[in-house]
Amino acid sequence: MKIVDVICSKGRTGFYFDDQRAIKRNAVPDGATYKGDPVTDGFTAVRQAGEAISVMLVLEDGQIAHGDCAAVQYSGAGGRDPLFLADDFIPVIQEYIAPVLEGREMYSFKELAEEIDSFINPDTGKRIHTALRYGITQAILDAVAKSRKMIMAEVIADEYNTYVSSEGIPIFSQSGDDRYNNVDKMIIKGADVLPHALINNVHNKLGEEGELLLKYVGWLRDRVSELKPDQEYKPILHIDVYGTIGMAFNDDYDRIIAYFKELERAAYPYKLRIEGPIDVEEREGQMLALKELTRRVDEEDINIQIVADEWCNTLEDIKYFADNRAGHMIQIKTPDLGGINNTIEAVLYCKQKGIGAYQGGTCNETDRSSQVCVHIAMAAHPDQILAKPGMGVDEGYMIVYNEMQRIIAINNSQSANQAK
Repeated sequence: MKIVDVICSKGRTGFYFDDQRAIKRNAVPDGATYKGDPVTDGFTAVRQAGEAISVMLVLEDGQIAHGDCAAVQYSGAGGRDPLFLADDFIPVIQEYIAPVLEGREMYSFKELAEEIDSFINPDTGKRIHTALRYGITQAILDAVAKSRKMIMAEVIADEYNTYVSSEGIPIFSQSGDDRYNNVDKMIIKGADVLPHALINNVHNKLGEEGELLLKYVGWLRDRVSELKPDQEYKPILHIDVYGTIGMAFNDDYDRIIAYFKELERAAYPYKLRIEGPIDVEEREGQMLALKELTRRVDEEDINIQIVADEWCNTLEDIKYFADNRAGHMIQIKTPDLGGINNTIEAVLYCKQKGIGAYQGGTCNETDRSSQVCVHIAMAAHPDQILAKPGMGVDEGYMIVYNEMQRIIAINNSQSANQAK
């Protein structure tokens, strides 16, 4: 089955592009936006509308496969590619990528995905933007699945020698700034991991001595215990702090470890994960910092798992952090890795190394990229998958949960038919 045409359309994402550096430097929240001046290249405001590109591959039998190019909420920060604006990048697809894809046979996802992921833009001498690689490879996976009359998870399982899970992957739901009301939604829906909480500012979210987060974790513990639908429900508490613990305690490991012990007590009896406790603004230093914190947490038997995120963006970064045990778990932030082939490889590598694999992403994705990511998870088996896009809980959780249940139902039906 060949590709006969490549069509692009401009789209919106489930959230926004936010200038992380400006927010950390005390941009002032103002309703659904922020007051202040942007500081990251490409931004015209601290918060601006998220953009995506839908890439549609028309097959010779008339079927249309598609994927969505999207970039993370905090584009341009933490060593990532710059701000992703659709009008800037649709011409790149049309001029350089469409000629590569048109006429290609859809027999192998992995082979063509790796080709696109490593494609060099003749104008820049560099690989194309991670968001382009992300969406185009989603479309390729869908095209191969349609050509082979399989679901996408089956294609991945076949090409990477895995299997399609017959059970769900734990879903991690994110609250955004509405970190109280949204927790209630998560508990009612039975989210496996919650609430993210978006602790991205010391002064009004973490507290100068960490007191605001400590109070919030205590409230979170009590709220789960109060509202849980049954006695078996015991979610993992996962808080993303965007390096603010390091900022508050001047990157002093002794003070950070002492604070971790306070957080552990506040979370009991629930397991607690802290994502991005420190951010030293460069990869090597970040790896060493998380490696040391992980070692000390283990040495002192603290019931907290450290999750690596910033400066661990590419497949190579993830392997480097995993090899050095720089974190108990690594977020595989799917758009940052470019081609989804890299997400698959990253999950499998973390599992091989005994490091937790958090198949994440961003609130700033689309329904389509989220659905494709569920197929990846069901074939690669990470420890948890992010509910996305958006910060409203209900929509992102619905998209991920429903796609997961479809895959399970199809897999079970096929297994039953084979057994007859």
